[in-house]
Amino acid sequence: MAKDRRGLGRWGEEHARRYLLDRGCTQVAANWRCAAGEVDLIVLDEGQLVFVEVRTRRGRAYGTPQESITPKKLARMATVAQSYVYEQGWEGPWRLDAIAIELIPGAPPQVEWYQNVSM
Repeated sequence: MAKDRRGLGRWGEEHARRYLLDRGCTQVAANWRCAAGEVDLIVLDEGQLVFVEVRTRRGRAYGTPQESITPKKLARMATVAQSYVYEQGWEGPWRLDAIAIELIPGAPPQVEWYQNVSM
């Protein structure tokens, strides 16, 4: 696992990707970018397109991973998701999800999957 912040983020995104695939999701894209921003993962979950924000933390010095998913971040995610849906011509249902990963020394990563998050 990487020691720097960027490396930790990449590790968390990969861990979340495997977590979602293990639960039956199909990966569509990773780190998709547009003028409005970026979404970490895009997956299909039972026919629904899911835009996933992944937040990883080592301890709680800067708060929990869940606390870092702010209304501003959710609004940006929604804008990016709308851009993707429009650009790809997706006509089915879609939603915003978040995965929070907390690393606690001596324990396996704690993963929480929040489905259909909103502002």
